[in-house]
Amino acid sequence: MGEWESGRIEKETFCEIGGTFLFLLTSLLKHTTMNILRSHKELDVYQIAFKSSMETFYLSKTFPKDEIFSLTSQIRRSSRSVSANIAEAFRKRRYEKAFVAKLSDSEAEAAETQVWLDYSLECGYITKEIHSRIIEEYERIIGKIGMMIYHSEKWVPS
Repeated sequence: MGEWESGRIEKETFCEIGGTFLFLLTSLLKHTTMNILRSHKELDVYQIAFKSSMETFYLSKTFPKDEIFSLTSQIRRSSRSVSANIAEAFRKRRYEKAFVAKLSDSEAEAAETQVWLDYSLECGYITKEIHSRIIEEYERIIGKIGMMIYHSEKWVPS
């Protein structure tokens, strides 16, 4: 059994994927070992994604009314899709390819949300500080999803 499965990774570590170094903690979960998870709600990445989508929702309530059918609806849809696709992936994890496909969808929705945040900044609807903070949260989410994809075999039940 590898370090990943047994929970023996004690220190923070770095990993390179596609030329990008990602900061990893002991596990993608809040738990120090790979406990049996009963719900997607126990995933750290799901919790962060849900919280970020709610923050994005409340932020989008301040957007001008003339953006309701474009920017506002798009940023709400993409931000909510991140956690929704993580939940779907969790339920499809017995099939590795389906698991990876749903995680890839989630990763793409997180990146799309970042684009809508960029538009929000450029249009003057959010401050640079808010933009930077939320973009960083989505970078964390994308990193965690990337690690789940990279180690997808660890998530498929035996």
